[in-house]
Amino acid sequence: MLALPKPANEAARIAALYALLMLDTPPEQRFDRIVEFAAQEFDVPIALITLLDDDRQWFKAAIGMGTTCQTSRDISFCGHTILKSEIMVIEDALEDPRFADNPLVTGPPHIRFYAGAPLVLPSGYAMGSLCVIDTRPRRLDGMELAILSTLRHLVVQQLIGEDGGGDEGNDEDNDEDNDEDKGREAADA
Repeated sequence: MLALPKPANEAARIAALYALLMLDTPPEQRFDRIVEFAAQEFDVPIALITLLDDDRQWFKAAIGMGTTCQTSRDISFCGHTILKSEIMVIEDALEDPRFADNPLVTGPPHIRFYAGAPLVLPSGYAMGSLCVIDTRPRRLDGMELAILSTLRHLVVQQLIGEDGGGDEGNDEDNDEDNDEDKGREAADA
């Protein structure tokens, strides 16, 4: 197993992670729904939202990991994922020198396939990843990568407290605009 490098901005990244006030918080349905959807959509036994602390990978939401809620950062796939902004895909972990002798590959949960989308905040710091994991080698096509990227953006919106909506999608605002238009039409008639 190759040594896991840390980002050059690690101290600032950790400070941004702590500022989110997410570590060691109870499960939340808004995150659980995303990993449930990801596991079903990609037909994988494991889907995770991870946050990377200084020495651990903590699971904010998890499908397929039983009672495990964290692993050592040293053996995490997600520790590699946060080093770049692109989705990291490992089609067969046994064929990748970074992971071939990783205990998560050689033992439970027997990871063979991994696709992780880094959770990058607007500040540019990668907090962790949304990942889908399988116990058999596989590939993702362009559409699947796009879906994983979209789900990643949903997670980031939840992490930073955005609803992802915007005023243009608010039905109440639209109804008010319609009422004003109706009033103008009546006055013009």
